[in-house]
Amino acid sequence: MKKILVANRGEIALRVMRTAKKMGIKTVAIYSEADINARHARFADQSVLIGPPPSSASYLNMDRIIDVAQALEVDGIHPGYGFLSENAEFAKKVTDAGIKFIGPKPHAIKIMGSKLDAKATVKDYDIPMVPGTDQAITDVKEAKKIANEIGFPILIKASAGGGGKGMRIVENEQEFESQMDRAVSEAKSAFGDGAVFIEKYVASPRHIEIQVLADEHDHIVHLFERECSIQRRHQKVIEEAPSSVLTPELREKMGEAAVRVARSCQYTGAGTVEFLLDENHRFYFLEMNTRLQVEHPVTELITGIDLVEQQIRVARGEKLSFSQEDLKIDGHAIELRVYAEDPARDFLPDIGTLEEYRPPVGEGIRVDDAYEKGDEIPIYYDPMIAKLIAYAPDRNQAIQKLIQAIENYKIDGIETTLDFGQFVLNHESFTSGNFDTHFVKQYFTPDSLNDPTEEQAAALMALKYYLDQKAKLKVLPDNGKAWATRKD
Repeated sequence: MKKILVANRGEIALRVMRTAKKMGIKTVAIYSEADINARHARFADQSVLIGPPPSSASYLNMDRIIDVAQALEVDGIHPGYGFLSENAEFAKKVTDAGIKFIGPKPHAIKIMGSKLDAKATVKDYDIPMVPGTDQAITDVKEAKKIANEIGFPILIKASAGGGGKGMRIVENEQEFESQMDRAVSEAKSAFGDGAVFIEKYVASPRHIEIQVLADEHDHIVHLFERECSIQRRHQKVIEEAPSSVLTPELREKMGEAAVRVARSCQYTGAGTVEFLLDENHRFYFLEMNTRLQVEHPVTELITGIDLVEQQIRVARGEKLSFSQEDLKIDGHAIELRVYAEDPARDFLPDIGTLEEYRPPVGEGIRVDDAYEKGDEIPIYYDPMIAKLIAYAPDRNQAIQKLIQAIENYKIDGIETTLDFGQFVLNHESFTSGNFDTHFVKQYFTPDSLNDPTEEQAAALMALKYYLDQKAKLKVLPDNGKAWATRKD
């Protein structure tokens, strides 16, 4: 594999290209008219304008991307995450064009892309499942009957869903019909598929995911877990590895279950198996993401494994060079997704120009980004600016290092989630490890960003005391001497 086209943009495109170049592989970038000056387009060995700003006409244009890949004689296409990364049709078109798709086979993407198909596939592999239906529900009366049998509260979920779309929590029988109608309507609008299913609502869950790697020679390993419970609108904001609540025994059980999920669909490459963990530390299969995750850096830091490199090696037909016994957790890593969003306005995107942009540097600090001072944040795409990751020997040191990194991250011109990240990292519920997916709902309000921390409160009290004492002091007349004057 001598040349790879990265069918993506932004930080993940740069991330993939850096590893490819490290491996001596040439890279091809695609870019839209909105990304004409983007860093990923400038970093690649070759860059091609793919279309107008809307993603439907550029980064989602399958045939155009494949035409470019064939014209430039690339050996593989890496989809990154988002866009076409979990599109089975795209994976098949790439493969049919004689190009390696750097990801799982189309059938695995298709199976795991449907929550119902995924549940049916893993059913015979001894995977713990949340009580619920195995098939799509269309009859409202029948659905209500099943919901009563399961017991409220229940969750109505879109089969083809993701990111919280087509999902409704139903507390009682009276609101069931209206919530089901909304879930079906939203699923049709978002995914073109109104199929929904019902499962028991786990009231205080933690979101734990397991990273897996599989080669084409039936070797599958897991690279331990990531804690992804800090979310807003069902989307992750802070992730860490390892989780603060998993025992070695539970970690092993969840890891083995994740490997069985991968085996159930003949998975190859890097993938993530997501689980819910309830308050009694029972875990349930949620879904499988058949791509590289946004939060993959925390796993790379605690294992020393470059996941993109492994994806490329697997696509080349190589065997994994390590076994499960070779893998060990070393240290702790925490990632904050830095979004161009305003936490004070329900995390609404805040598009604009980066008037100042200086990411932090230092030992144990990693910043995966794609922007520079003066760049515009395009309105057409996901508003993530960067991923800020801190790595240290233990969790407490990683938290403190990330807090310091946030303070040293200088971004002006737009609102970001940096202050929100500081709020979370300083919160007792987070530092103690006693939190779940409802953290933001339970603890965060826009006013939280204005509340002083303990350290800030102490500083304010000290300042007040100083000013009070100063007011009581007698001020001596100026004698014209300059010895007390300092110019910085």
